[in-house]
Amino acid sequence: MSTAALLRSPAGILFILVGVLGISVNDVLIKLLSGGYPLHQVVLTRSLIGLVFILFMVRIEGGWSILKTRQPILHAMRGLLVVFSNMTYFVALAVLPLADATALFFVAPLFITALSIPILGEKVGPLRIAAVTAGFAGVVIMQRPWADSGTLQADRLVMLLPVLSAFAYALMQIMTRKLGASTKASALAVYIQIIFILVSLGFFAVAGDGRFAEGSSDPSVQFLLRAWIWPDPGDLWLLLGLGAVTAVAGYCLSQAYRLTDAATVAPFEYVGLPLSVLWGWLFWSELPSSEVWIGIALIMGSGLFVFLREKQKARRVARAGVKRRF
Repeated sequence: MSTAALLRSPAGILFILVGVLGISVNDVLIKLLSGGYPLHQVVLTRSLIGLVFILFMVRIEGGWSILKTRQPILHAMRGLLVVFSNMTYFVALAVLPLADATALFFVAPLFITALSIPILGEKVGPLRIAAVTAGFAGVVIMQRPWADSGTLQADRLVMLLPVLSAFAYALMQIMTRKLGASTKASALAVYIQIIFILVSLGFFAVAGDGRFAEGSSDPSVQFLLRAWIWPDPGDLWLLLGLGAVTAVAGYCLSQAYRLTDAATVAPFEYVGLPLSVLWGWLFWSELPSSEVWIGIALIMGSGLFVFLREKQKARRVARAGVKRRF
C-alpha cells in the first residue's frame, strides 16, 4: 500500500464514523418530528438548511467551479436513489422502533455484494454467497412470517420498507464510487440536496394541503401526506439541527468513500446499529425483541464477514500483481 493510501485510510475511517453518528442523530430527530409534520416538509427544511452548510464547504474545496459536471444524468439518478431510499426508510421509521428499522436497513452492504455480480461482473465465492444468505435470513426472522399480523408492531409492507430503502442505497453506493473519482464530496452532497428540495416541492404542490391523508389513521400515511403546518418555536431548533447534521453526515460519507476503498470504511457503518439501540432505549424506552437481536446478529455478522473477505481478496490480488511484476 502506498504512503498516500496509508494516510487516507485513517482519514476515511474518521469521516465514516462522524458520518454514521450524524445519520444516527438524524434518525432520532426525524422520528421525534414524525408525529406532527409531514415528511416532505421536514425533508425540505432539512435540505434548505443543509444546503447552506454544504455550499460553505464547496467554497473551501475549490469554489463554484467544482459544481460543474459532465455526468448530470448520473448525478440525477444517484440523487433520486438517495431520495427514494430516505423516503421509504423514514416512512417506516415513523412506526417501527429505531433499532428494528436500522437493522433492516443494514442489509444494504449485502445488496451491494449481490448486485456487484450482475452490475459490475464481479466473482463472488461460495463463502460470501453463504454470508449474504445468512444476512437475508436475519431479515426474514425479523419479519416474523410465522406470527399473526395483528401481533406485529406494523404492517408487513411497512416492515419491508427499510429493506427496499437498503436496495436503493446499495445502487447509489455503486454509483458513488464511480462518480467520486472525478467529483468533490461537497459537490456530491450539493447535487443530492437539490434533488431533495425539488422532490419535496413536488410533494408540496400535489399533497401539501393534506387531502390525501384525510380519513387515514395509519402513522406512516399521515407522516408522508399530512398537511404542512408552521413549526412550533421549539421544533425550529430541531429542524435547524437536523439540517446541520444532514450536511455534515452527507459530506463525511461522500468523503469517506472518496478517500478510502469501500472494503476498509464500510464495516465502520455498523457502529450505527448499537447507536440505534442506545437512542431507542434513551428516547423511547425501546429494547429489541429476541427476533430482532437474532436478526441484528445475523445481518451484522454476515455483513462484516463479506467486507473482511473482500479485503482479503484485494490483498491476494495485490500480492499476485507484485509477483508478476518481478
